[in-house]
Amino acid sequence: MHLNAIRHENNTRRRKSKRGGVTTTITTMEVARQLIVLMLGLWYFAYAKNLMLFARRLRDAKKNTAEKRRKLLAWISSREKSCKLVLQRQRRRRHMIMLQLLLKNQRRSPVVWAFSRASEWWNVTVPGFTHAQWVENFRMSEETFSYLCARLRPAMEKKNTNFRACLPLRKRVAIAVWKLATNSEYRSIGHLFGVSKSSVCRCVQDLCKAVCTVLLPELIRFPGPEKLEDMADSFETRWGFPQCVGAIGGSHIPIIAPQEQHTDYYNPKGRHSILLQGVVDGDGQFWSVDAGQPGSLHHAGVLRSSSLWDFVQQGGLNPSCTKNVGGVSVGYYLLGDSTYPQTNWILKPFRENGRLTAEQQTFNEETSRARAVVGNAFGRLKGRWQCLLKRNDCDIELVNSMVLACCALHNLCESRGEDYRQEWETAAGEPVLSTPPDAEEEESEERQGLMRHLKTQ
Repeated sequence: MHLNAIRHENNTRRRKSKRGGVTTTITTMEVARQLIVLMLGLWYFAYAKNLMLFARRLRDAKKNTAEKRRKLLAWISSREKSCKLVLQRQRRRRHMIMLQLLLKNQRRSPVVWAFSRASEWWNVTVPGFTHAQWVENFRMSEETFSYLCARLRPAMEKKNTNFRACLPLRKRVAIAVWKLATNSEYRSIGHLFGVSKSSVCRCVQDLCKAVCTVLLPELIRFPGPEKLEDMADSFETRWGFPQCVGAIGGSHIPIIAPQEQHTDYYNPKGRHSILLQGVVDGDGQFWSVDAGQPGSLHHAGVLRSSSLWDFVQQGGLNPSCTKNVGGVSVGYYLLGDSTYPQTNWILKPFRENGRLTAEQQTFNEETSRARAVVGNAFGRLKGRWQCLLKRNDCDIELVNSMVLACCALHNLCESRGEDYRQEWETAAGEPVLSTPPDAEEEESEERQGLMRHLKTQ
């Protein structure tokens, strides 16, 4: 009995409150039961609140969806009404046109899709040109022009279509030659020949591509052993330099600044240009040309990246064919200016340092006189084809093609003895690039032998 009393006291908590003098006793089980009821009440309250929030969001989403659907249906309805109005107007217009045609009792005239242009100058004036007028306007005689058209016909000829007749071949060649000779704007040439600007552009592109494909490999090519011997004999007869097969030089072709890497094309004269490297024989005709390098490059850099350099490195100048000149075995070589490196196949004058001997001065004078052939060739090239003299606004690829085509046409005109007028000459000087200050001039036995040879002449 005493043990049970103690357990009863331990399991019982007494809380006394003075509410009218009443004492309340709460057991541990009752406290747990009350806590569980409280937690269930809180959970139910939170659940009810979240359920109400979800229901509200669901109602809002349904309301927004219904509103969007209503707007979409309204927009579709308005578009249908608009389309119906447009279709009604089109039907009404077609009915009116058909009614007018029926009333007039005549067929509908075809739609004019090509603008009519005047071609009287080409069709009427040019056929009456004299020889002098042909040379003045097209830089060649009518016979050479006809020969050019015949050679390019397989590459440039086009066929008529069901929609329109193509431009005659002679007219297309004349348009392109006029552009190369004058560097006039496409609009001006189009007005003169009665064609559009786009037609002028296509004619120029087609001619340059055809010349580079058909004539360039024939008129400008590396010489073989027999040709080298003939060129050396001709150069010695005319200029007095034995074993010389030509003179090398460079020229800047003005262009508009390209969008990409335009600083690379900025030359020492403060203009944008590409470089043309050419080698001419004793008659001033090109047998090697390379074009397209940026104008900021030095001539020596252009030389090392050219096809001429590869030709020489592969033994193209036939180094085994030598001749005793001034006690030195000399092979074939080219004459160059001070901007080119001194090698056994490029001979250049002595550098002016104020201490040159009389023999060296004589060698420089004779070299300068013989090198005039390449300067004259570039002058005649640019004088005849002035698209190389003035700034060319075409893209770089087309300019390169135009330069090569002009070199081929230069050889064509020179080989056929075409007239060259002095008024075509210009006073525009060629930008000369000086030799880098750290470049040391190497002496060569070939130059010493030639100097002794010239002294005995």
